[in-house]
Amino acid sequence: MNIQDSVALITGGGKGIGEAVAKLFARQGAKVAVVDLMQADIDRVVADIKEMGGQAIGIQANVTSEAETARFVQGTVEAFGKLNIAVSCAGIIRDGTMLSLDKETGKVSKKMGLDKWQPVIDIDLTGSFLTLRDAAEAMVNGGWDGLLVPISSVNKVGQVGQLNYASAKAAVAMMPKIIVGEFLLRGIRHIRCVGIAPGYTATPMLTGMNQAALHTILEDVHIDRLIEPQEIADLIAHCVSNEALNATTIEITGGLCYPRGIAK
Repeated sequence: MNIQDSVALITGGGKGIGEAVAKLFARQGAKVAVVDLMQADIDRVVADIKEMGGQAIGIQANVTSEAETARFVQGTVEAFGKLNIAVSCAGIIRDGTMLSLDKETGKVSKKMGLDKWQPVIDIDLTGSFLTLRDAAEAMVNGGWDGLLVPISSVNKVGQVGQLNYASAKAAVAMMPKIIVGEFLLRGIRHIRCVGIAPGYTATPMLTGMNQAALHTILEDVHIDRLIEPQEIADLIAHCVSNEALNATTIEITGGLCYPRGIAK
């Protein structure tokens, strides 16, 4: 596949990794549908793409809704005549431990509620499923070559304080192998699926955090810095052109390790 002349749909395209992917694809000649919940972010990214001479539309939608997922997939096809690439970047975090204890009594004082659990599962996991499912349906029915790209996380291995997020991202990391296995079973040979699992990335949440805490995080990263969204976008672009990349989830972490736990 080539990015040039392809049609790409990016959820969470209004900021962060999704914005970087949308702009890179547009620069390389793709027609892009920017899907996000926030209209202001959509408008800004679409305007930037058009200013650089690219082609883009914006669609405001909630990825947890079947009706809205069907609408933004259909809207992309109606606008550009086909769909080749779907990248599901929409995601949130709601960190917290499952149980919190009272310091004096040692008894449970608070539990992670469904207000923290369910939105993360709905957006990060169910939203990815719906986006990939409906994009794949369009690709199959249209007969178009395709690539599905779910976004997982290095924290799929299990991160304390992120039971909700890590659970969702672990499930997302399994999607490519299962989806491609189903495609093989059904004789669908023209659509691939490759997951991307970023490490600590230079999003506003991390760049704006306490710098001492950020330094502690970076002590475990071999390249001693955050991953840039552009670097993740570059990897996804490579996945488009390299069809040997399939049915797997690729980590991009800058060498995230935990050497301080090793005895010297």
